[in-house]
Formats: sequence, C-alpha cells, structure tokens
Amino acid sequence: MTNVLTAEQIAAYRHDGFQFPLAGIGAEHARRARADLEAYEADMGGKLTEIDRAARYKLHVKLPWAHGIVTHPAVLDAVEAVIGPDILVWTSTFFIKEPKTPAVTLWHQDATYFGLRPHEHITAWVALSDASAVSGCMTFIPEGGAPRLYHHKANADPNSMNGGGQTIVEEFDRGSGVRGMLHAGEFSLHHTLCIHSSPPNESDDRRIGLGISYIPASTRHIGTTRQRAMLVRGEDRYGHFELEPHPGADTTANQTEYDRSIASYNTGYAEQIAWHEAGRVRS
Repeated sequence: MTNVLTAEQIAAYRHDGFQFPLAGIGAEHARRARADLEAYEADMGGKLTEIDRAARYKLHVKLPWAHGIVTHPAVLDAVEAVIGPDILVWTSTFFIKEPKTPAVTLWHQDATYFGLRPHEHITAWVALSDASAVSGCMTFIPEGGAPRLYHHKANADPNSMNGGGQTIVEEFDRGSGVRGMLHAGEFSLHHTLCIHSSPPNESDDRRIGLGISYIPASTRHIGTTRQRAMLVRGEDRYGHFELEPHPGADTTANQTEYDRSIASYNTGYAEQIAWHEAGRVRS
C-alpha cells in the first residue's frame, strides 16, 4: 500500500474530523470524469440537479467511470490508512451546484440518517471541478477529539442538496469553521460526525464533487431493511451487507443492480429520518 497520509495527518484527522487537500485522481482524470458525467446527463435528458434527486446516488453501481473514481487507489489508500484494509462503499453522491444558484448544504453530520454503527464511516469528497470559497466549498467544524451526534431537523430548506434537507437544531461553535478548498482532482476526507456545510455557488462554473461513503466491513446497519454495499478493498468476513457486484459491460445487469441498491437505500434512509425525528436514535 502507498500510504498517502502521514502520521501527523492521521492524528489530525482523528482529532479534528477532517483532512484536506489530498492528491487524488488528478486533474486529467477529473476532466474526463466530468465529461463522462455531462454525457450521462445529456443521455438522461437533463442535469442531475434538474431531475429526480435519487439519480445522484450510487451511480458507481451502474456506471464504470463512476466506479473508477470510488475504486481509485489514491483515494482507497488514504481511506485504508484511517479505517483499515477491509473497505465497503456504502453510497456515493454527486454534489453539484450550478453557477449563481441558491443550492446549499446546511450545517449537518453525515451520520444522522445513515444508520451505521459504530461511527467509523468516512467521506471522501472528490472534486471534479475547483471547489473554492466563491464556488461554495465545504466548511468543517473541528471535532476537538470528542465528536457526538447532534439532533437534526429534516426538510429545513428547499435549497438543501442533502437527501433529507437536514440541519442541526442544537447550539455549536460555528466560529471555528475551516474552509475545505480543493482543486479539480483533489479530495478531502471527513468523519461521519464532523459538522460541515457549504454556501451557494457564486462562480460562473458548476461546482461538482463526488462524495463517497466508505465504511470498514465490520460496520453494521441498525435499520430493519437489509442494506447493500460494495466491497472495494480487502475482504468481507462479516456479511452485514448484501454485496453489490462491480459494474461491467452488461448495462441491463448494471441497471438491475442499481435499482435494487437504490430501493433498499431509500427505504433505509427514510426509516432513519423517522427514527431520528422520534428521538429513537441519538447515539
């Protein structure tokens, strides 16, 4: 393994809950991936920001070029340095802000509606275009070595890019935020309990990122619907998830697997929203 993280970077991630910028897929790969994304959008008949929100999720299950990002060695090496060698992709999400639009992510934690325990999930956010302060890069709040899950409210803003439109409704220190600026081809890592947000895109270009949710194979899902995930490194000795096949040349088979994954994911996500709102899950 080529460990792209130093001991100091790993220690900082464990204390603060984030680390950036990290050299990732590279500028040329990012350019090609953006072209692939926009060709896919053209085939779909509209931008991902304009069609069904669910169309942004888990595209690595059916599109080989998206799969190539989530399995890129530079990203997996960094993830392995934090969570170990047996790695599943829980989901992936394209976070796209069109230029001069009000799309935002409110202050939130990724763990809130995922239903994954223990809280070892890590997000790699891969930039396919520059993510600057002007274009609406993420801002992270340092965890201080003692993260916890905060209470959230769903559907808090119609301009939210998150599936649940969630935002934290408890007090926290917003003044300590760190802007996670990235160039195309770079990526950031953040912990599932790291509080973060991002403002609107005021630039003249799309801000495009792929957020990839990685978990160690030992992780469990606490919901009532069996969930699916993709083994991308190491082995799965636990069987907590139904393993998704890697996409191949058979587009019909890829679509079938994708449809199964989206159905179970959406069911599980909706259940976790309901549980959180009822105060059933807070740890």
